[in-house]
Amino acid sequence: MIQLSKFPFKTMKSTPNGSDNISTGLLLQSGMIRQVMAGVYTYTTLGLQVLKNIENIVREEMNNYDCFETLMPALSPRDAWEKTGRWDSIDVFFHIPVTNDKEYGLNSTHEEIITPLLGEFIQSYKDLPVCAYQIQNKFRNEKRAKSGLLRGREFIMKDAYSFHSSDEEFKEYYEGMKKVYLKIFERLGLGNDIYIAQADGGTFTDKYSHEFQVKLEIGEDLIFLDPLSKECFNKEVTPSMISTPNKSDAILLEREDIYAPGVIGVEALTKTLGVPAHKATKTMMFETNDGKFIVASVRGDYDINTLKLQKIIGCKGLSLAQEEKIKQMTGAEVGYAGIYNLPASGIELYLDDSLVGLTNFETGTNKTGYHSKNVNFGKDILEPKKFYDFKEAKIGDKNPNTGEIYEVFKGCEVGNIFPLETKFSLALGVKYLDENNQEKIPLMGCYGIGISRLMGVIAEYYMDKNGIAWPENIAPAYYYIIVLGEENLQRASSYAKNLEKEGKKVIFDDRMGKKIGFGQKMGDAELLGIKNIVIFSDKTKDTEKGYETKIRGEK
Repeated sequence: MIQLSKFPFKTMKSTPNGSDNISTGLLLQSGMIRQVMAGVYTYTTLGLQVLKNIENIVREEMNNYDCFETLMPALSPRDAWEKTGRWDSIDVFFHIPVTNDKEYGLNSTHEEIITPLLGEFIQSYKDLPVCAYQIQNKFRNEKRAKSGLLRGREFIMKDAYSFHSSDEEFKEYYEGMKKVYLKIFERLGLGNDIYIAQADGGTFTDKYSHEFQVKLEIGEDLIFLDPLSKECFNKEVTPSMISTPNKSDAILLEREDIYAPGVIGVEALTKTLGVPAHKATKTMMFETNDGKFIVASVRGDYDINTLKLQKIIGCKGLSLAQEEKIKQMTGAEVGYAGIYNLPASGIELYLDDSLVGLTNFETGTNKTGYHSKNVNFGKDILEPKKFYDFKEAKIGDKNPNTGEIYEVFKGCEVGNIFPLETKFSLALGVKYLDENNQEKIPLMGCYGIGISRLMGVIAEYYMDKNGIAWPENIAPAYYYIIVLGEENLQRASSYAKNLEKEGKKVIFDDRMGKKIGFGQKMGDAELLGIKNIVIFSDKTKDTEKGYETKIRGEK
């Protein structure tokens, strides 16, 4: 039982200025959290209780799926990360220099630790599948830590790692974990607005990963939902088709090469050349990790999605071509790239399907200062053998697989699951013996849930004008007892102790004084989001129960 007369972490009269968002302001006002620096927070008693309640729900469901809890160190040695090639490749990784020319890392994830740990115990196919997890602080050197608990430099996460003897076994386990996650988010009160979105698999796999996104206006991700198939995608991987096919002009005009020095970018071109954006092209030049020179073009009112393009090319790395390289390949300065007048060799050309059927269009001339308009396939440029989809999806686009226009909304990622294949087990030398006594490398999967982020998301999801209406199983207490007048303290205290014996957490508001009346106590109960409010006063002592009950939010 928390007695507010002794409780140090008091509420504030109003939301503090400078809060990243409304829910963060309410968490600060309620005294549940305090900011130490950008992206780093302290959780006080009531905030910590909310975190524990979230943790316990996650823990119960993970244990029910035969996952085994561990606790791994936050620090790890450099050599573990060098074996997997990630010491210098993770841009948000905290490197900590120490004496004797050694460096440690503050872990943002734990594949480098869990893989050799479980590898020690996996001897045979009979030991598989197996999954271990932890709930622990993680660290990311975010350039812009913002949105309160939604994006931090230090945060609490549940991360799990599974090991498997076959692809079939892994797929079955992976699908089972989806159901576990959905049950967790249902229990956390987010079930009506949780979506499983396909997302980029990163460097781990050529396949999709899956994110669990909560529909929230402050979400950082843009989610595309097919209303027919119910397929859901993060914008970064959304397959897209223009909503209306390009209308081909009846007459193919003669190409014009126009001298327009300094006119760079679609917006400037549309004004200068009098060509609408949907009749222009946007062309960019890239280099792959293995030295290929790539030219990619989309319709002018779209952007190039480099993740989708990289998957199509099949390369491990893709970066914008350097100015010197562009000039070497095309003879032109940067800003005049296009799909006309390209060199006959040394390049790979990729055209997005937003260009299908486009006639009399604009493109860069690959000649300094020049742009061309009234360009046509089959006349000025060879008719492409194939078009691709690497445009960045936008509102109004269709799913090419169903023809349905996407529903688009903002989402906040609260969990993700990844196929890791053999990236870490191979690099870290984990092997087991199969049924034929042959050495094999186990497949892996990883499964994350942001515990502290969930606290921020749930606060945002359930906030109202008076505070945060936490679901009962997450709230810092089950009952908020208001005592008015010292003569009612004993009755109220006995009642509170009985509730505690029943396993119900209680906030006991026994504060007294002229400045602490019913209005402030009721306001604090609502701010803290406690659903069940019990009032002991002179007016209630002669009633049958001896107290009055109120439900938060009800008149």
